[in-house]
Amino acid sequence: MILYHRGAAFQTGVTRAGTTFIATASIFEEDGHATSLGQLGVFANEDGAHGFALRCATAFIDGDELPLPPFQHAA
Repeated sequence: MILYHRGAAFQTGVTRAGTTFIATASIFEEDGHATSLGQLGVFANEDGAHGFALRCATAFIDGDELPLPPFQHAA
């Protein structure tokens, strides 16, 4: 689902990785290009991952520093 914050469109995502969930987000520009924020962090549940992706996307749009995740995904 595409969401809007201060007129900017973005989409959050959650991917299951074993028993954890990885938060992602993409920001859509008016010219059709998208900026992916990449893998934002690892979470124990889907709701936590989604909420964190939402906070990261809105911080990026506002020009603020992205919040730090509780855990990083090991590559």
